[in-house]
Amino acid sequence: MTQLHYVVEGVDEEGYLTGTLPIKVMEERPDPADYESRRERKIEEGEISTGEDNIIKIKYNPEKHVLLEEAKKKKKKIKVGDEITTKLVTHTDFGRIAAQTAKQVIIQRLREAEREAIFAEFKGREGEIISGVVQRKEGQLVFVDLGKTNGLLTPAEQIPTDNYRIDQRFRFMILKAEETPRGPVVLLSRSHPKLVLGLFKVEVPEIDSGAVEVKAIAREAGSRTKIAVVSKEEGVDPIGSLVGQKGVRVQTVINELSGEKIDIILWNDKAKDFISNSFSPAKVLGVTIIDESRRHALVEVSDDQFSLAIGKRGQNVRLAAKLTGWKIDVRSPREDLSHKEIEAQDELQDEPHS
Repeated sequence: MTQLHYVVEGVDEEGYLTGTLPIKVMEERPDPADYESRRERKIEEGEISTGEDNIIKIKYNPEKHVLLEEAKKKKKKIKVGDEITTKLVTHTDFGRIAAQTAKQVIIQRLREAEREAIFAEFKGREGEIISGVVQRKEGQLVFVDLGKTNGLLTPAEQIPTDNYRIDQRFRFMILKAEETPRGPVVLLSRSHPKLVLGLFKVEVPEIDSGAVEVKAIAREAGSRTKIAVVSKEEGVDPIGSLVGQKGVRVQTVINELSGEKIDIILWNDKAKDFISNSFSPAKVLGVTIIDESRRHALVEVSDDQFSLAIGKRGQNVRLAAKLTGWKIDVRSPREDLSHKEIEAQDELQDEPHS
């Protein structure tokens, strides 16, 4: 066996080659780590052209390069760009233990390289939507096959209405990638509000093109989501874009979220209008700003819309407040009472009389 070295002029303090770079060094495909820059380069007459914005540096690699000073000790007439071929001594007397150790070291290095590559890939994809298949369950933990590696879905990131059966496919949001002593761990989420945004991006090309913008999302995973949208182009209906023809787009997202209800709200830069819209599907009679600095508002609804405006266990008004960023009180014309006072009265009426 032989090993080939290219003669180079010198090395700077940072370990990069100096002087004229041989054309064969540039033609050979180096390791990605050898490059400081991957900018377009031009080779002319055995040299690389350089300029203020077009500089390429290659790191010195003792397995590929030999310094001119060292090379002249073997051949006095050798010059930069020449090749030196060295014969390698072949060892055949390795024992079984030595061979086994070498094998284990190589396998370990390969595993480490694979882990580093997986971590780097998923670290750069945090927030993206990914499809995976449920591989197994350990207690409340769900392990998901993502192809190159496995993802972990913790109880806090699960949707209560989901039934995670083995070999069932779901879409997840990549929450984050973490390094652990046992290797990289990719944490997934089904409950994050950005999952809803990502699913709509897949179904609604108007969002990707910028014609429709999602301004805010409020979500109670597995139950209900409110999403505020606005059109950036004249003639584009933002709500219609998300609903789709015969509701096909929004229904696809609802199915992916195991039947979670979705309210699509028209965003408005006027606080009163936005708050009024956020109570959909309930109809609002009026909105009064109580304290703008503290973002406190009062919403008035008719008697027949009061329970719808509040929602089951206060969910509708809670999501509206989260979506708009305002503290919202709801009032019914009935006796001019707030919703809290009315609920208190209703509870008293429901209590059994002694």
